[in-house]
Amino acid sequence: MIGLRPGRLGGVVALGAHCDDIAIGAGGTLLTLCAGRPGLRVDALVLSGGGTPREDEERAALAAFCPGADVDVTVLKLPDGRFPAHWEEAKNALEELRRRTDPDVILAPRTDDAHQDHRGLAKLVPTAFRDHLALGYEIVKWDGDLGSPSVYQPLDDDVAEEKVRLLQTHYASQRHRPWYDREAFLGLARIRGIEAAAKYAEAFFVKKLTLDLKG
Repeated sequence: MIGLRPGRLGGVVALGAHCDDIAIGAGGTLLTLCAGRPGLRVDALVLSGGGTPREDEERAALAAFCPGADVDVTVLKLPDGRFPAHWEEAKNALEELRRRTDPDVILAPRTDDAHQDHRGLAKLVPTAFRDHLALGYEIVKWDGDLGSPSVYQPLDDDVAEEKVRLLQTHYASQRHRPWYDREAFLGLARIRGIEAAAKYAEAFFVKKLTLDLKG
């Protein structure tokens, strides 16, 4: 079933092409999910950064973004920006993850993301997880590829603030980047909040959703 039954959420898969993608795109949603569901299972797979200081950042960050959860993190060593040449390795990693987990929801990049690594990973998701709800998160960047999302997760004020704090705390390697700041992260969350009739929100893109409207 490509959908989510009310009250049913025991497992989450979070996918990123790079260390920090998951936290930037869905960090507030992870904080919200884990706060309300102690012991939630979160399986995270990141395609690049393995064996570098970025892997250490990612492991510490995802532990902080998933308080009280049962978190398993796998970080591969695919070269940044070269995903298309390593399609088979990424595909095998997703299929191996699928064999050992059956999540209720998947957090992943969106299929029309301008970055080839993000886009390539997003297009692999339905080949391994065919009957699962996949929420495509967004990452603001110089490409100007923000679109019109269809799904929103409102964020409490303290959750939005905590997301920004954790991003700044755990990803020291990214602090020098001109776009990596409080204004960028809270600004997008504020815009999506307006669209969701809330103060802050994270937004997602969905390719397919099955409804179950039976009483």
